[in-house]
Amino acid sequence: MQHPHEPPVQQPPGCGKHVPGGGHAGGCGGAIPKGPVVCSTVCGNPYAGLVSHLRAAWLSGKTRPLEYRLAQLEALGRFLEEKKQDILEATALDMGKPSFEAYFTEILLCKNELNNTLNNLSHWMKDEHVDKNLVTQLDSAFIRRDPYGVVLIIAPWNYPIHLFLVPLIGAIAAGNCVVVKPSEIAKNTERLVAEVLTCYLDSDCFAVVTAGVQETTRLLENKFDYIFFTGSPSVGRIVMTAAAKHLTPVTLELGGKNPCYVSDTCDVQNVARRVAWGRFFNAGQTCIAPDYILCSVEMQDKLMPALREAITEYFGPNPQESPDFARIVGDKQFRRVRALLCSGRVAIGGQTDEKERYIAPTVLADVQPSDPAMQEEIFGPILPIVVVADMDEAIEFINTRPRPLAVYAFSCDSKVRAVQGD
Repeated sequence: MQHPHEPPVQQPPGCGKHVPGGGHAGGCGGAIPKGPVVCSTVCGNPYAGLVSHLRAAWLSGKTRPLEYRLAQLEALGRFLEEKKQDILEATALDMGKPSFEAYFTEILLCKNELNNTLNNLSHWMKDEHVDKNLVTQLDSAFIRRDPYGVVLIIAPWNYPIHLFLVPLIGAIAAGNCVVVKPSEIAKNTERLVAEVLTCYLDSDCFAVVTAGVQETTRLLENKFDYIFFTGSPSVGRIVMTAAAKHLTPVTLELGGKNPCYVSDTCDVQNVARRVAWGRFFNAGQTCIAPDYILCSVEMQDKLMPALREAITEYFGPNPQESPDFARIVGDKQFRRVRALLCSGRVAIGGQTDEKERYIAPTVLADVQPSDPAMQEEIFGPILPIVVVADMDEAIEFINTRPRPLAVYAFSCDSKVRAVQGD
């Protein structure tokens, strides 16, 4: 297990010394000591020194000037440009991520977010004057966007650069200090971030912590001023419970089972190509991917050949040999997704290779609501089809389940799309 990195700072009262040895610590040029900070019973937490150091930097006002924020954001741009090949190689090693998918999601989208922020930050930082009511008639009424303070970003493994970097861009733009905790499951990307990111950012204000479950639990014991977490609902509950002890506001991006309703009046080929792209991109390991289809039995019959054609178009006759199809990130995740293949009947795909952590793009027909594939977010290249009689039954099916992150509706009837949008 890798140890967290601790910047070379003066220890707060009650804390012991750095323990020599231990695992790798993030940073450049050996300036940052290795191993966690060992604290006495006064502070009692191995991350207290790090959080205290960042809080002192934030309280100094260092992160507030526009010029400082722009400089740090521009440094992130250099990180993306100079380490582009390293990012592509790390994500390929972690989950066989195709180079186009990795470049598009981990680099290009982040650059777009960064450029938008750089172009608008000076405007965003200006006070916004607002209307006054009777109580505030004699006052100056305006909204001033103030930074929270020390922010914790806990990132997932499926888009391991994008899903820490985009929140980091926002946190820096807002004038915060930040602790980044990349996913330990995407080991190669985690190592890259820990070794390289702090070479570009101010180590007084930004830190990378590499940690597993136990270490992250200890990290969450500290008081942060905002927590941004992307991951599963089960871990989200743990994060929210820890945050509640300090009344820390949180953003939880938890995914879910995203339904895709296909009406009988639609362009079948168009639907099949769009759904296949969204479902099987990144081997289905995307939080906003279509999780299952709701349609009539007649539409199910029409969709099957169209989906088969789309899968072949995207990944060839044997997707296992395609350079454009990713792999499941780990053995545990592979076994969980593979177990869902017992739902309904396999109409397309279904092949697996545990050694490669490969699961073929798969479509399951005649899936029942009680089947395993309908009990949890699939997060893999499996697309169940559940038959419903009509749109009303589809809406009832969706509304009786936990709220999804996204809902997709395909129809040539604008009224059907409008109802689904509501």
